[in-house]
Amino acid sequence: MGVAGRPPLTALAGLTSSEAARRLVANGPNAIPEIRTNRLKVLAGKFWSPVPWLLELTIVLELFLGNYLQAGIFAILLVFNSLLSAGQEGHAEKAVDLLRRRLNITARVARDGDWTQVPASQLVEGDLVHIRQGDLVPADLRLTEGHVDLDQSALTGESQSVGADPDDPGYSGSVVVKGEATGVVVAVGTSTFYGRTAELVSTAHAPGNMERLIFDIVRALMVFALAIVGIVIVDGLIRHTPLHQLIPFVLIMVIASVPVALPATFTLATALGSKEMSERRVLVTRLAAIEEAASMEVLCTDKTGTLTQNRLSVESMRALEPFDEAHLLQVAAAASDAATQDPLDLAILSEFDARHLGTLGTVSSFSPFEPATKRSEALIETSVGPLRVVKGAPQIVGEMVGADAEALRDSVEQLAATGARVLGIAQGAPDAPLQMVGLVSLADPPREDAARLVEQLKNLGIQVVMLTGDGLATATAVAARVGIGDRCARADILRASAVDQERTHDTETVRPWERANWYDVYAEVLPEDKMRLIASLQRESIVVGMTGDGVNDAPALRKAEVGVAVSSATDVAKAAASLVLTTPGLEDMVAGVEVSRRIHQRMLTYTLNKIVKTLQVAIFLGVGFLVFGHFVITPTLVVLLLLANDFPTMSLATDHVRSSRLPQQWRVKPLLIVSLGLAVPLVLLSFALWWFGTGELHIGLAHMQTMIFLWLVTSGQATIYLVREREHFWHSRPSRWLAVSSGVDVMVVMVLAWRGVMMTSIGLVPLSVVLVTSVVYLFLVDSLKGWIFRFAGLPR
Repeated sequence: MGVAGRPPLTALAGLTSSEAARRLVANGPNAIPEIRTNRLKVLAGKFWSPVPWLLELTIVLELFLGNYLQAGIFAILLVFNSLLSAGQEGHAEKAVDLLRRRLNITARVARDGDWTQVPASQLVEGDLVHIRQGDLVPADLRLTEGHVDLDQSALTGESQSVGADPDDPGYSGSVVVKGEATGVVVAVGTSTFYGRTAELVSTAHAPGNMERLIFDIVRALMVFALAIVGIVIVDGLIRHTPLHQLIPFVLIMVIASVPVALPATFTLATALGSKEMSERRVLVTRLAAIEEAASMEVLCTDKTGTLTQNRLSVESMRALEPFDEAHLLQVAAAASDAATQDPLDLAILSEFDARHLGTLGTVSSFSPFEPATKRSEALIETSVGPLRVVKGAPQIVGEMVGADAEALRDSVEQLAATGARVLGIAQGAPDAPLQMVGLVSLADPPREDAARLVEQLKNLGIQVVMLTGDGLATATAVAARVGIGDRCARADILRASAVDQERTHDTETVRPWERANWYDVYAEVLPEDKMRLIASLQRESIVVGMTGDGVNDAPALRKAEVGVAVSSATDVAKAAASLVLTTPGLEDMVAGVEVSRRIHQRMLTYTLNKIVKTLQVAIFLGVGFLVFGHFVITPTLVVLLLLANDFPTMSLATDHVRSSRLPQQWRVKPLLIVSLGLAVPLVLLSFALWWFGTGELHIGLAHMQTMIFLWLVTSGQATIYLVREREHFWHSRPSRWLAVSSGVDVMVVMVLAWRGVMMTSIGLVPLSVVLVTSVVYLFLVDSLKGWIFRFAGLPR
């Protein structure tokens, strides 16, 4: 089938259909392999991690002991946590789907000595393909004839189109903005520049910092609980304690130590944070990124479209006597034509319109820019006669006017020092020598908010690193204008294995940005370089953020813990990111960081409270069993304690907190030290309450177990107000939901204890003693907690 308006076939007549079919079978189609995730398998995987293991063990023990109601409660918690977590995955698959759809196009290809159209997926290496204005390049090509200007912004992120001549490459996914050309296919599918990006997106994965945190907390709590269980079992064997008494104790310890609501609370806090972020015009696609943004220490940002406006504009003009800037711009505009859609022409015409200058006259002829001549020119009919105007490469225009080459080169270098592109402008009568009017420099200017944003991020303790495909001079100039820094390097330094080894083996006390080999700016960066830099930082346990807008940014957005797509980002970049900004630039990024740090404070309060209660219960149960020879609380009351303590405290997800001015790192050891410091007074007061109840109030075992249950609930609520505020607990007001849930929780358990529902009834005197003890604990430890936090190394 022939193609209307086809170009003439060259000596390279393309492949035969049979040869193309053979290569298609041998090498595969020009497409990204489709990899589908089994959602049921993902859900099943949520039942295979530390917290689910402990819940599953608890369920088995409850069923073994015939406690079917309690087993059902834990089963519901298990399923709830797993469903909530599984719903947040699959973003890499969406990004690959978008890339695959972009390759679903047709191509003009030479087959059997004639031009025809075939689906781009059927292209093979060696095919002869023709591209023209408006086409999406269907595979990686090596041009054989013609000239095209290619818009590669979706691939490289850079706004300026790139000219391609014979023997130059044309990358799959580029858009032909001008001209037409023929080329040979040199790479298809995942071997193309575009396809390699798709593979990077599908394989990139941000490390699960929250998963590691939960695992570390659970492991620490279980090691502590199992140590107590081991001591009690050894003691029981020595005392010949019956097995039917030891098994329930083990069950109680497991139930008391499992932070069953921890994953659900974290998810709830981040889900509410997602809603808060959406009100700040930040969309969240991966909930864990909210918490990780609070720990972010390094933000790797793309230049074009993120720090700059992604459009060329006139940066400066240098008119030569006897001309002024206004006339220089008039001549430059006369040598430009909006119909070409050339970014240089559009930038000059935009500046011309903004200054409201009059035209020189009527354009009688126009010759657009050609690579061979490296200039454009026009003939203008002015009021004083025809005028020839020329715009092009300064060296070419300089030769046309006979300018001093050395002086012209110095002037061009001065203007280009900022990374700008410089054009020479000349004019003259059609039959007379041209005269140099001046020079015009054009650049992609920084966004108006870029410098302010960079400063605010640095004030929040975040190191900002710029990654760009531009040359070193341009990158250095932009970085200086937005205040990023002056330590600049080409990306090839990232490709040296020695850099990674040096970073990996350096001392842990020295942060990467404090070393001599740290750079604020990397130029001439490829997608693989971004991945390499992010991975090297992550190996040092540094939480990394990445901002970007193009397809070239997508793998890094997926790899980073905090991938941020700006509002102008491609669909691929948005699908790969974990945060998507809905307004231009990064205006809302700072607000997003502050929101994430408030969420971190809420989750920290819950975690501290849970660890404190676990230590209190585990120590009191273990030592109490050793000292008294019986349970200080029944298994049923432990399950009720779980419901009364853990789930009402989920309202901490709504609490009023202040955001920190520095990145917030989760460190399990300091958390355990603080928790132990707060738990010791609780344990001492627990034993004091036991001795007071049995010795002074003469309360029996069953009544005492109710009294201890009530104490564990009320002291747990008091602990919340201790750890939520690093100053005195009255320094800030809790949220309405937190205050109401605490009040209702205490009132309900008091009524249950007073009326004897699911426990032995106790009178008003024991109830009052418990409440007074909780208040004493609150004020006593509040005066000590500042010292405890400082000793553990946690900021107040």
